[in-house]
Amino acid sequence: MNNKTVGIIATVASAVICGCSAIFACVWGVLIATNTPITMTSGGQQSVQTFPASVGYVLLCLSLLFVAVPVVVGFVTLRKKPQAAVPVNNYPLPPAS
Repeated sequence: MNNKTVGIIATVASAVICGCSAIFACVWGVLIATNTPITMTSGGQQSVQTFPASVGYVLLCLSLLFVAVPVVVGFVTLRKKPQAAVPVNNYPLPPAS
């Protein structure tokens, strides 16, 4: 496989995985940061709980990180690599023998 193809596959895979995680973390982060009560059911019993707002802020920061990962992966894998510099030699070539 071509390096460009591998870079495109890595970028798309990281965008899908990190994109879904970012959306999930952002939604829960907003809900928790605004102190929205969350109903949980365990063993047939329901309980309404709220989480500390700092947990919501951490989830919002994580969602920004999850958005940044595909951007960095795309930049690193799809950028043009600098060509190796060819040394310029101004000396005359020796005669062929």
